Amino acid sequence: MGYYVTVEPGVKLYVEDINPAGSKTIVFLHGWPLSHEQFEYQFDVLPGMGYRCIGIDWRGFGKSDRPYDGYNLERLADDIRAVVVALQLKDFVLAGHSTGGAIAIKYVARYNGGGASKLVLIDAAAPTGFTQETAARMLKQTLNDRANMMLGVTDIFFFRYISKPFSDWFNRMGMEAAGWSTAAVIVMLRDLNLSADLSRIQVPTLIVHGIHDQVIPYAQAEEMHRKIPHSQLVPFMFSGHGSFYDERDKFNQLMREFVG
Repeated sequence: MGYYVTVEPGVKLYVEDINPAGSKTIVFLHGWPLSHEQFEYQFDVLPGMGYRCIGIDWRGFGKSDRPYDGYNLERLADDIRAVVVALQLKDFVLAGHSTGGAIAIKYVARYNGGGASKLVLIDAAAPTGFTQETAARMLKQTLNDRANMMLGVTDIFFFRYISKPFSDWFNRMGMEAAGWSTAAVIVMLRDLNLSADLSRIQVPTLIVHGIHDQVIPYAQAEEMHRKIPHSQLVPFMFSGHGSFYDERDKFNQLMREFVG
């Protein structure tokens, strides 16, 4: 079922809550500039394994409200906290992809776990995000031809073949976001540095990263593994930035093993 949670006056986030009666809860944070719908191929499978799966659209993305401001890592983490408190979630697994991984890191570090008992970082944008050059190029494209920018993102996102209908669906997902939030998060990723937060993570952490990732290099996953206590790194040999789809069967089984 889907519903909205107020995270600050005038701002509501959309929450997709699948199998609320599940024995264990996994909270999914999507990547930029997507929505919770990117995890369709997890939501099709994991609830059938007995898990409650919760997908949250950040402010400015998917079906959530689209205020003009609030697109910094602290505010986005605070938004997630507001949802966790509203739903009274405890002992849950927090899984974040790409920029969602950065938000998950900030959340766990900022709130001393914040009720999360385990952390999953999927091709995470950490400890840094976009280079100055990449950010400048993508920002210019976003402000002048956002649809073409999104096509470029899709072209480098996956390692395995994707069909034209899948590509069209993926592009539409990215275009559901507001232009201003899409641009603001590019700036956030340009200035991102989570190095100080990594050592503050005290929950068991699974790092999943495609070795062919053209968005966030695999070397950054290795750096996270060195700096996050109690972490394990699983390279996905046939994945790019979309390991959750490129090797979805392997990914879903790994989630089952890690979540328990």
